[in-house]
Amino acid sequence: MKYTGSCHCKAVQFEFESAPIYDALQCNCSICIRKNAIMSKECFGADRFRLLSGESFLKTYHFGDHDVHHYFCQQCGIYPFHDTLYQPGSYRINLGCVNNIEPRDLSITYFDGRNEL
Repeated sequence: MKYTGSCHCKAVQFEFESAPIYDALQCNCSICIRKNAIMSKECFGADRFRLLSGESFLKTYHFGDHDVHHYFCQQCGIYPFHDTLYQPGSYRINLGCVNNIEPRDLSITYFDGRNEL
């Protein structure tokens, strides 16, 4: 199934292929709890994820050990996805940015990123 998504202002647009999405992931680390993002459980590599537009609008935020690249639109501030040093180019998607998905209706797994070593 092909999903499409964007930041709020639509400067950053992307698509990815996935089986139908019924579950999600939510983390309680200091940045995720503030973003309140509901993310894809799966990471999507270059074979299934494509940035359609807005690369020049994307900025990256790092904190702590700098192992996660949190991408956000510099125009509207929305976080559409991130990747990690451990899986560069393999993106976990902010499901709130995906068209035709209601993230709060999904089965959410909670990840204790606050206490994870």
